[in-house]
Amino acid sequence: MDLISLLGNSTFENYVGAGSGFTEMAYQMSSHVLTLGYAVMLAGLLYFVLTIKTVAPKYRISSVLSVVVMVSAFLLLLVQQQNWTGAMIYDAESARYILGDGNDLFNNGYRYLNWLIDVPMLLFQILFVVTLTKSSFSSIRNGFWFSGTGMIVTGYIGQYYEVTSPSTFFIWGFISTLFFFHILWLMKKVITEGKEGAPPAAQKYLGSIWTLFLVTWMLYPGAYLMPYLFSLGLEPALTETAVVARHITYTVADIGSKVIYGILLTLTAQEMSKAEGYDYEKMENAL
Repeated sequence: MDLISLLGNSTFENYVGAGSGFTEMAYQMSSHVLTLGYAVMLAGLLYFVLTIKTVAPKYRISSVLSVVVMVSAFLLLLVQQQNWTGAMIYDAESARYILGDGNDLFNNGYRYLNWLIDVPMLLFQILFVVTLTKSSFSSIRNGFWFSGTGMIVTGYIGQYYEVTSPSTFFIWGFISTLFFFHILWLMKKVITEGKEGAPPAAQKYLGSIWTLFLVTWMLYPGAYLMPYLFSLGLEPALTETAVVARHITYTVADIGSKVIYGILLTLTAQEMSKAEGYDYEKMENAL
């Protein structure tokens, strides 16, 4: 029985596990980077809880959304890491980690469930920090929700065909990318309008947010395409290097787009608060 008959529409990580397997280094690197992912989310949760009062009350909903994102990401990335260690077992004969003979296949679907919760929250956050000068709040919010959800759902469907049907995989990936570019366009509009009338320090942070947004969000389609980037063709590269590279890329993207993004939004809100007369540091010193 060939691997396609055995594994069907499972992700390429399982094909590698059922084929050549993983060296100790490749398996542990994947396990450790997945652990780093949820550990950073827990640290981020602590940061956003402790800093919520450093911004004026009108901006605190952004911090609350960051807390929601951290809780969601921590729980689902924890399950993702456990899914990895549960799916692969050590084979003493080959001295490699291989796909276990149970029913627990590795599944990137946990990440997509996390993004389905987090992406709308992340996009909504900035709307509670900046002031839109031309666009409608509800129009931007609805656009973020529609394209954010569309991007994740279509990407989720496409990932099931990355080995069995490359054409289907790329079609769904292309549709997901259309939603992705609409999000980029909306975010650029929000940041451009948000800079108008904002304090210089807040404008600087907003500029950093746009750069971070571009870099980290561009990593996601790269991770989605990782097996094909390593093969440089229309057949996936079923190698452990591609698997480790995907885990690292997704983790770096998650940390940047969730934790660092949230911190920059908090710093922006702090500057906006100071400009409006709410200076938490002076209030603390006065007590």
